[in-house]
Amino acid sequence: MTNVLSNPSFDDATRRDALYRGDVMVYGATPATLALVQFTRDLVEEAFAGRDPQVAQYEMDVTEFAALLADLKPRFIHHPRCKELLPAILEERGCDLERTYFDVPRLRTSTSDDYLTTGIAFAFHPHRDTWYSAPMCQTNWWMPVYPVTPDNVMAFHPKYMTEGVRNGSRRYDYDEWNRTSRFVAASQIGRDTRDQPTPEEPVELDPQVRVVPEVGGMMVFSGNQLHSSVPNTSGRTRYSIDFRVVDIDDVAAGRGSRNVDSECSGTSLRDFRRCTDLAPMPEELAAQYDGRAVVGV
Repeated sequence: MTNVLSNPSFDDATRRDALYRGDVMVYGATPATLALVQFTRDLVEEAFAGRDPQVAQYEMDVTEFAALLADLKPRFIHHPRCKELLPAILEERGCDLERTYFDVPRLRTSTSDDYLTTGIAFAFHPHRDTWYSAPMCQTNWWMPVYPVTPDNVMAFHPKYMTEGVRNGSRRYDYDEWNRTSRFVAASQIGRDTRDQPTPEEPVELDPQVRVVPEVGGMMVFSGNQLHSSVPNTSGRTRYSIDFRVVDIDDVAAGRGSRNVDSECSGTSLRDFRRCTDLAPMPEELAAQYDGRAVVGV
């Protein structure tokens, strides 16, 4: 069973345990999330130079649109303001900032009607972040920048929280991906040729769960939750922010979701920074996750 909990009042440790079991949390907008929304809108609207970003796809050649995103997204990801706002959001949600580490936020786009679904605006097939070398204790935090609808968000496929899917994660190595594939996203227009972990057997998309937060609202779920991009038929490009979080005590103890099917190599843990001072994840902890994942742990 997947429970969707609205504004739960329990502490962060209880929340993490529920997320690891497959529950999804939804929180309303707060001062810190709305500050991140406004900052993001300012960057996006400046980049589109007077066009409405939600419908600009109908006025722009797809190559021009992809090039704009290729410049915009890294500027957002690496902007120092994000590193100020993300800890503030986590503090509002009761995280211990000394024990909590986050990865850089991503600005995601989902264009409507198959305009651009590859590369810089990749439409994700059913997948788990843990197929991409995320630790089993990773939680994902997702929020819309403009209003969203059920036909342009993401879908969870809850039966697979405890059921494995044959997939290509055994070919995925995090260091190799960073070296050869991450930085060519903008060139993948029409067809994405990068070898990404995908299901290698049919996946039952239903029953599925779609959560539609308000602008500045936050959805939180396990990185081991199987989820996918909903085919966008809304007529508007969806802009959203997501970032990843781990608790260092769970990293050290090996706590997290049960691994039912991930066989990737390497770890993304070296990308995480401590909320209080941006110190990196201690190398001795990250190194423990470098080997190939073991199915069934």
